Amino acid sequence: MMKRSRLFMIGSLTLAIGACTKPPQTAVQKAEALLAQMTLDEKIGQMTQVDSEALTGREQDIAKYFLGSVLSGGGSNPSKGSSSQAWKDMVAKLDAIALQTRLRVPLVYGIDAVHGHNNVDGATIFPHNIGLGATRDPEAVERAARVTAEEVAGTGIDWTFAPCVAVVRDERWGRSYESFGEDPGLVSTMGAAAVRGLQGVDLAAPSSVLSCTKHFLGDGGTTGGKDQGDTRADTATLRKLYLPPYEAAIKAGTQSIMVSYSSWNGMKMHARHDLITGLLKDELKFRGFVVSDWAAIDQISPDYKTCIEQSINAGIDMVMIPHALAAPPPDAPPGTAKLNTYSDFIGDLKELVAEGKVPTSRIDDAVRRILRVKFELGLFDARKGSPELFAAIGSPEHRAIARDCVRKSLVLLQNRNRILPISKQAKRIGLTDKGANNLNVQCGGWTLDWQNFNGLTLKGATTILAAVKAAVSPQTQVVYSPDGTGLAACDVVLAIVGEDPYAEFKGDRQDLNLDAPDLQAIATARQSGTPVVAVLISGRPLVIDALLASCDGVLAAWLPGSEGRGVADVLFGDAKPTGKLPCSWPRSMAQIPVNAGDANYDPLFPCGFGLSYE
Repeated sequence: MMKRSRLFMIGSLTLAIGACTKPPQTAVQKAEALLAQMTLDEKIGQMTQVDSEALTGREQDIAKYFLGSVLSGGGSNPSKGSSSQAWKDMVAKLDAIALQTRLRVPLVYGIDAVHGHNNVDGATIFPHNIGLGATRDPEAVERAARVTAEEVAGTGIDWTFAPCVAVVRDERWGRSYESFGEDPGLVSTMGAAAVRGLQGVDLAAPSSVLSCTKHFLGDGGTTGGKDQGDTRADTATLRKLYLPPYEAAIKAGTQSIMVSYSSWNGMKMHARHDLITGLLKDELKFRGFVVSDWAAIDQISPDYKTCIEQSINAGIDMVMIPHALAAPPPDAPPGTAKLNTYSDFIGDLKELVAEGKVPTSRIDDAVRRILRVKFELGLFDARKGSPELFAAIGSPEHRAIARDCVRKSLVLLQNRNRILPISKQAKRIGLTDKGANNLNVQCGGWTLDWQNFNGLTLKGATTILAAVKAAVSPQTQVVYSPDGTGLAACDVVLAIVGEDPYAEFKGDRQDLNLDAPDLQAIATARQSGTPVVAVLISGRPLVIDALLASCDGVLAAWLPGSEGRGVADVLFGDAKPTGKLPCSWPRSMAQIPVNAGDANYDPLFPCGFGLSYE
């Protein structure tokens, strides 16, 4: 009787405790509960993303308008410089303002960390995607993305606008280097690896950041390679060439996707309900949120309110609005129209809801998606920016991973008379031309600055010249001559040639021939009969028939980033070249565009080509 009563009491107590204990809420449930408390102003604020530079002196607008996100676009660096501490301080300051609001909804902070944490002086800078595509090594890409995530998170930033999974089909496009290559299968594999590396096994972990797969859809296939241009293709071709990387990224867990500036058959992607909602959200079951590109909705119509109506109804959840003032910048051409501001967006969208032109259900869907991702990122619990991650920015361990990526990315195109590898015991080695001692050229665009025009000093980086000096024996004399003069007595000359830095539309080129100074420097170096090895630094294949004729060795090094030692490793045989072309190499400008599978396919080098030392 006593035992039975005790068992009954224990069982009753267990039932009572069980009845009072609720399972933890999921991110979906938390988002739904928070959404139910929000006013329309608070909801629209969550859909608004503003550039940090536009908020200078207006930081309290974050709280005033309940802004859901801030980004730093190309060149929008902290006022105190580009150090990791300056970035961390700025992000913390802005996020603290968001937490002053009634519901204390944190910001999600976005940045273009597209080849490492490339806006931060002292960060590890990886090869751009075209080089990573040449590695054919998804594990290397995942490791690179993991390092990038840790360094981004170390400065308190939660979100990077990467990976770019454009399938590049025309080398004239100024964003070619942001693509992993011309083959949808290769891009799908590498893009998914990047997503896994950025987001990690747990999105809420301190070392994970939100990925943003971009630019949906078809941006690499615009006619003539024109940036923000028109991709002319039937539905079957669009799906076959450009959609697979998004399917792969969604399966890998990407939680945000950016829409492309470009059009499909004459209609701007930002207005395409059939693709954003119909294909991406309904068919592919994408459950994250969709963000616009920089002021990209403005291109839909001359009337800004119409731009907002069409883009939001098409399925855009968050809109990137860089401007605070309507007046054009001082350097804008005469007659430039006024800029659309974030206050314009907020006011117009509120009116559109009141007029019934944007349904409340569409607003709720957008905000629900944004809030769910914020909960899954763990932003309501703790920010990124742990001391351990901060201290590891640009660490030797991270640089070693980047160096390995550089080694694996190099593609040997020509090795006449086995000029490579070069002996470290050579008596005298010459280096010539602009890329030998120039981090701007070596890193390419999106490095501390958007276009990377100016003289770049990057803490901890190693130029190819410095790497060569460190690789050879103490008895070897290394001579640098920018124009190729004075190198007659050398055993070999390394000509580091290629492209000046650029990004996006400013990199669109109709002539991909090597610059005349490059060819002249090589010609000067060869006058005494000295063998020449060309190291081609470029964001895409260039027309190199003259280079092949005048040089004994040609090595495609793409845009290797901060670790020039990876180039030296291959030049001197510490690593063998294993890279394979991620895209077809044209014989001439008349052959562009050229892609595997074309009728009468006859490139200079096919996609997948690459020599080794064996």
